Amino acid sequence: MKNSNNTIQVFWVALGSISSIGLSIVSAAILSRYFNKADYGTYKQIVYVYSTLLVIFSAGLPTVFSYFLPRFNLQQGKEIVLKVSKFLFFTGFLFSLFLYLSSGYISQILKNPALSIGLKAFSPIPMLLLPTLGIGGVFATYKKTAYIPIYESVTRIITLIFILFPVIVLHKSYIYAIYGWNIAAVLSLIIAIYFKNIPFIHVKAEKVNLSFKEIFAYSLPLLTASLWGTAIKAADQFYVSRYFGSEIFAEYSNGFIEIPFVAMITTSVSTVLLPVFSKMFYKGSDSDDFVTIWKSALNKSAMIIYPMVIFFIFNASDIVTIMYSSRYSNSTIYFQIAMLINFFNIVIFAPLLLSMGKTKFYSNLHMFIAICAWGLGYVVVLIFKSPVAIAILSVSLSVLKVLIAFLFVSKLIKISIGKLLPKQIVYYILHSVAVIVLVRFILSEIHLQPKPLINLSISLACYIVVLLVTSFPLKLNYLSVIQPFVIDFIRKKPDSSENAINK
Repeated sequence: MKNSNNTIQVFWVALGSISSIGLSIVSAAILSRYFNKADYGTYKQIVYVYSTLLVIFSAGLPTVFSYFLPRFNLQQGKEIVLKVSKFLFFTGFLFSLFLYLSSGYISQILKNPALSIGLKAFSPIPMLLLPTLGIGGVFATYKKTAYIPIYESVTRIITLIFILFPVIVLHKSYIYAIYGWNIAAVLSLIIAIYFKNIPFIHVKAEKVNLSFKEIFAYSLPLLTASLWGTAIKAADQFYVSRYFGSEIFAEYSNGFIEIPFVAMITTSVSTVLLPVFSKMFYKGSDSDDFVTIWKSALNKSAMIIYPMVIFFIFNASDIVTIMYSSRYSNSTIYFQIAMLINFFNIVIFAPLLLSMGKTKFYSNLHMFIAICAWGLGYVVVLIFKSPVAIAILSVSLSVLKVLIAFLFVSKLIKISIGKLLPKQIVYYILHSVAVIVLVRFILSEIHLQPKPLINLSISLACYIVVLLVTSFPLKLNYLSVIQPFVIDFIRKKPDSSENAINK
């Protein structure tokens, strides 16, 4: 299960994300139908609290694998994985203890008394799940990313079953879902321990001259950046949860999400590129080599993401109805607003900045955006008194963050912005808009039945066909993304390291 082609490595990481995101969507779709809005809102608040505090207690350690493992041999790498995983278990224990002891205080902050009971029931889970973090970085480093979708699928299916079964069979209460999640977390930890050892089977750990001081010298600046990043994400959810109630929060949290596949692609690319960039920087590669890989990744990401974003924007109502039922039709506006971020977040600047040691700028940028998010968020609540206005502010600040980082990268590598951006990305947008408008016009003349799933399926099929057919005369080769897979299948052998880097 080893292949050195970066595009194929991204595919395996993305496939793992598909299973993870897909099962999360299924879980949300089912639970939103079984729970009343108050219970579902409480359940989402528990997830919100966990995801907010996770960044703090993980201390940036999962990214350590991608940065340090490429710089040491396999025997030393096993020692690094063991050392970091043990420390993650310790921080997970502190996380669990904190949740249990502060559950009442958190419930008061979010003005939901039921949250205290839920957080106490949920509290053992962080101790069990934190040691599972970082598996993607381990497999990406050793070019064994084909194991990622297997791991993600197995653990997510187990989690899905144990969350849904007690709700469907025993009682339609969020607390039963939390009890099931606890059992799933135990099984996930056992599976993660096995999978983390796969690259090191029959390998004896070797003492490595890498202290926790060095590890934290790298991870703590990332922790600071992550804290500010968490503050950014938490701001809009906090204001909606506190000032508009749990029911509006349920609508907001269901709708104000990025397209899952976009996050899947960008995260997958970052997972693969960070160890590549780390090794190149460690060996003193020329900055042009970084730019070549980064620009290629940007072009391929836009080629996949932009047509997808356009389709989702024009079909948001049907998508929200299918996912959460017509009860959450109000989530559509949040969904459409959130998708605007996806035109900008394909600029994957984190791997390049982190591999070159620009963590201070990375942290300061997030600090600036976080201050804006909390300060301006309160102003927006006072002036507009609308959760929609909060969503617009959140998107605007996300776009601003990307633009600032992009300008910094341009100055850092001394290359103009025009040369960093592939010209084709504008054509992808224009082409996709033209196609979706044409498809929707044709389908409106046919007068389809008002069934969201059927309408969406027909629209998607027509959109894909027209998009691909019209791409050839315009020389927009969307199918070029799958060419490495075809070539690899025909050759039946991995590319050389040099070709892999170029790809």
